[in-house]
Amino acid sequence: MRVLVILPPVLSLAHHEVLTAARIIGEIEVVNIGEPYLDVMAQYGVKKVFIPETPALVTPAQVAEAVAQIAAERHPDAIVMNASFIGKETAARLAVLLDAGAIVDVNMLRLDGDQIVVGKTVFQGSWDTEAIAVRGPAILAVKPTSFEPKPNPGGYPHVERVPVELSPAARAVERVSRVVPPPLAEPSLEEARIVVVGGRGVDGDFSIVAQLAEALGGAVGATRVATDEQWADHALQIGQTGVTIAPNLYIGLGVSGAIHHTSGITGAEVVVAVNTDADAPIFEIADFGIVGDLHTVVPAILAALRR
Repeated sequence: MRVLVILPPVLSLAHHEVLTAARIIGEIEVVNIGEPYLDVMAQYGVKKVFIPETPALVTPAQVAEAVAQIAAERHPDAIVMNASFIGKETAARLAVLLDAGAIVDVNMLRLDGDQIVVGKTVFQGSWDTEAIAVRGPAILAVKPTSFEPKPNPGGYPHVERVPVELSPAARAVERVSRVVPPPLAEPSLEEARIVVVGGRGVDGDFSIVAQLAEALGGAVGATRVATDEQWADHALQIGQTGVTIAPNLYIGLGVSGAIHHTSGITGAEVVVAVNTDADAPIFEIADFGIVGDLHTVVPAILAALRR
């Protein structure tokens, strides 16, 4: 099968996972929005790289139109991208342009004969489902941390520059400036293997959350209550209206375990909870639970880590 992968100008670990996932179902070709990272492409067995020749592709509408035109020439069986906010919107627009089925937050892929079977969780993480796209190329947005990056080195891919024409509607939005945030001192929530989350129980003191995260080499997350109270930035919010994560280790400090939060952590391999309330819902899903004051428990953990 032929698989078209969409990659942005700057790659993250999540895009290595996308390349790994795409290779499960077929031979990889890439549409690179910007100059390609040929060393990375070669590591993952990419055969061909297409670079759209057009003014900078900024919005999902512009990316979708460019990819749709390339897909019309290449006739891929699937188009795969990262399930970021931009990736999901791009997937939806591609589905409309190509009259195809789109599935987002994909966490499993396999072939069943000539069908691509796609896995994802639904209903706030309570059900695992499998689906197929019944029309057009399967438009798939892969959920970060769902696939372990596995290079499969090959030769350098052939690079082809492709002229594309954007519609007036796609060109209606113009980027007038761009602010690049400073590099994070910690891994992003979507890619972090360890995430330490503060909830209502931290009572505004996120320094203790940050200390434990730093000691473990992890990232800091927050519940909706913590961000609503402005104890933490909204970018750190995990859950139904925030980021979905799938770390190897999740540690909840003062997190009650409301469903709108726990729906965002169903992919976590190990869940540890620290809460003074023995009846907190978080203990129902926790692999390890500590009933106690986090301001006593966390310093003890930090002391043990230092030893």
